[in-house]
Amino acid sequence: MSVNNILEIFYILMGIIMIFASIESFRDKENSARIGTGLFWLILGLIFSIGKYLPNVVIGLLIVFIGILSLLKQIKVGKIKEVNKEIAEKSAKKLGGWLFFPSVVLAVLSILISEFTNLGGQVGIGIASVVALIIAMIISKTDAKTTYHDSERMVRSVGTAGILPQLLATLGVIFTASGVGEVTSKTISGIFPVGNHLLGVVLYCVAMVIFTMIMGNAFAAFAVITAGIGVPFIVAQGGNPAVVAALGMTTGYCGTLMTPMAANFNSLPVALMEMKDNLGVIKQQVPIALSMLVIQIILMYFLAF
Repeated sequence: MSVNNILEIFYILMGIIMIFASIESFRDKENSARIGTGLFWLILGLIFSIGKYLPNVVIGLLIVFIGILSLLKQIKVGKIKEVNKEIAEKSAKKLGGWLFFPSVVLAVLSILISEFTNLGGQVGIGIASVVALIIAMIISKTDAKTTYHDSERMVRSVGTAGILPQLLATLGVIFTASGVGEVTSKTISGIFPVGNHLLGVVLYCVAMVIFTMIMGNAFAAFAVITAGIGVPFIVAQGGNPAVVAALGMTTGYCGTLMTPMAANFNSLPVALMEMKDNLGVIKQQVPIALSMLVIQIILMYFLAF
């Protein structure tokens, strides 16, 4: 079985979990927007599970429909069945350190599969996730019904932020294909002179941070900013491309720490931990991000040239 076929299985599994969330959203009679919310998760689940077999136009129209639902505020988390705190605390005390074993298995197994097989990191994470889930069910003696509700509860808690990573990744592809990098290069070179090494490094690093904050994805920003600023302002002036690429990507992560667009890192924890301040995670990370930005600029200036 090819890697793509294995990945397709995991996409189908993710789609099924989203359909579970859809079912429970439709059942949530206390949610005034239960129809819209249910349709959101149902459409997203279908795109993940059978999107490979749907025409691109159909998928595009479904995504537009999801956007309309969001615009009309017809997607709400609703009432989610809370975990019994007393049972959870008893279970945590009983399991002790073993409570973290599934998480350790997930991390270690995904790395082993990624490094020592030809399956790659994505398949590694998928296989490790399934194995970790099975181990968690065994050591906690959890039945299928509880697993079902915990899975759909977590997905529903995320809300519309669940689709943001896919949209941002698509945005990066569009930016690259439309030549945003070339336009950026011409604009910057028209304002700042080419040849000053320190200025080039500062421009590149700051642009990586800003574009990552806008796009919520350092990978998407990397292609655009490296082509538009990194290559002409640093590499073409004698900078080591390996150093520039490595530090450029990690500089982008400073932007990840400071934007709500990076839903996986900054919005998801807020939803799962039910924080009152939607920007609480970001506020704690800003000082670290800014200090790391300065360090990255210094490292790139001295190591790249």
